[in-house]
Amino acid sequence: VQMAQSGAELRNPEASVKVSCKASGYTFTSYYINWVRQAPGQGLEWMGRIDPGDGGTKYAQNFQGRVTFTADTSTSTAYMELNSLRSEDTAVYYCARSNPLFTSWGQGTQVTVSS
Repeated sequence: VQMAQSGAELRNPEASVKVSCKASGYTFTSYYINWVRQAPGQGLEWMGRIDPGDGGTKYAQNFQGRVTFTADTSTSTAYMELNSLRSEDTAVYYCARSNPLFTSWGQGTQVTVSS
């Protein structure tokens, strides 16, 4: 099983960022894809998850209205788009599959928000 994420991103405040997570080695639609982030010096923060099987999403309250999860079953790739970026969004963003336990993680994508 592999979860390969896209590379590091640098964005200005108020911009958007889209991170990808390409899954391989298992049936993509059989597991949720979760998004979790870790800001410098902070713990892990769950952002929400998507069910690639039906596209259903669940967002953590802190991110509702600002984040969108999508999944492309033809390429087994999940996406996380975060809008209206602010400096506090600087973090490493991870995807992780679950069913229900978290069993595989991506390598992480550094997103830096700075003017």
